[in-house]
Amino acid sequence: MNCELITKYFPSLTDVQKKQFAMLDALYRDWNSKINVISRKDIDNLYEHHVLHSLAIAELIRFKPGTSVMDLGTGGGFPGIPLAIMFPEAKFHLVDSIGKKIRVCQEVSQALALQNVTTQWSRAEAISEQFHFVVSRAVMPLPDLVKIIRGKISKEQFNGLPNGLICLKGGELEQEAKPFGKAAQITSLSEYFEEEFFATKKLVYLPL
Repeated sequence: MNCELITKYFPSLTDVQKKQFAMLDALYRDWNSKINVISRKDIDNLYEHHVLHSLAIAELIRFKPGTSVMDLGTGGGFPGIPLAIMFPEAKFHLVDSIGKKIRVCQEVSQALALQNVTTQWSRAEAISEQFHFVVSRAVMPLPDLVKIIRGKISKEQFNGLPNGLICLKGGELEQEAKPFGKAAQITSLSEYFEEEFFATKKLVYLPL
């Protein structure tokens, strides 16, 4: 499968971006055969379930040049790598506690010649830097995630949305979001994408 699904929703990609998105299929198939970062049966759905899913964040916010973003629990590089392709002038720091997953992120970033990606094999608690945003894909319940990143959000504001946490999750989030009251904004991804996969998927934005 090529990346027509991506250009369907993001028609103004540059030729470089289109090429980079198109390269993801072969890169992830190759790395997945050595280090399992995407379930074997799901690799055929790479563009829908992983790449486009990651890019839901680009429907919420267009990161301005110079924005620093930490992808917490990045796994094989989602949502960080698709976002780094989409926003070449923002900086993405991909963090995971599993070393071999970080190796996949490094190798894929290198193959794509992404100059705006750094990686770190670490637990989130050990990160001392600050970022404008933290992004994540369903790594843990919202209150636990907020506890870990609270001191890691920069005070410097220059994006269209206040700095904070943006995470992709599924299922019923009302309980998880309850402690944050009206501050937590939950969007159903079916508002952005028409594919059935997104019917139960949500995006949570929490200014911090």
